[in-house]
Amino acid sequence: MLDYNQEAERYDALRGGEPRAAAAADAVLSLVPEEARSLLDVGCGTGIVTRRLAAARAGMRVAGVDLTDAMARRAAARLPGAVVLADSRQLPFLDGQLDAVTTVWVLHLAGRPEDVGAIVGECARVLRPGGVYVTTVDKGASHNVGSDIDAVLASRPWRAAPDTAAAVEAHAVGHGLVPAGEARFRGRGQGRSPRRAVADLRRGWFMTLPPGHPLADGFAARLEALPDQDRPRPDPVFTLRAFRKPWPS
Repeated sequence: MLDYNQEAERYDALRGGEPRAAAAADAVLSLVPEEARSLLDVGCGTGIVTRRLAAARAGMRVAGVDLTDAMARRAAARLPGAVVLADSRQLPFLDGQLDAVTTVWVLHLAGRPEDVGAIVGECARVLRPGGVYVTTVDKGASHNVGSDIDAVLASRPWRAAPDTAAAVEAHAVGHGLVPAGEARFRGRGQGRSPRRAVADLRRGWFMTLPPGHPLADGFAARLEALPDQDRPRPDPVFTLRAFRKPWPS
């Protein structure tokens, strides 16, 4: 798994930068009610999306939470006074305090299914009745665009994704939330070239092929044999799901 303290400096440049952030923020806001006055971006990373959420709605107070020091420092530079260093499984916010909570590109990093449940549970806890939780789902699968790169990587070691739409919905419903919508957006600038895929492989992007894995060199060689080494393949398309906290009956 990537070391996000080391990754922080180049994180935005390697993941589509501002165009991808704009697409993500627009899609998130399409699922957040206009009347929302507070939003917490959990796992906010460098704050590149969080800043856009804040800028898009002048009347909405936006804060971010991240567990990684280097990421949180970058986010704090973009949103001074609005970023907290904290674990998403134990949010430092009161029950029923927020109108909206987001986890964008976060749940797929959970090591265990129970961690996903804990994160979703905390997001549900801090939502007020009528509030909305918005999250990406199926993040890993979104990168499979049917390219020749995907064909090479199809036989890599497999593990069950913790952020499948079905699993996330089950956790959300288990914590008292109800489905409230869906949106999709393109990961602009994230289409991989074979050369980029090899670089990602070498630095630990693929969680089942960490650096030093005995199969890693074989996959790298097959990627290096593909044509058009520097031509990006299609961008991924990400899926967001929204869940609402009902009012007490």
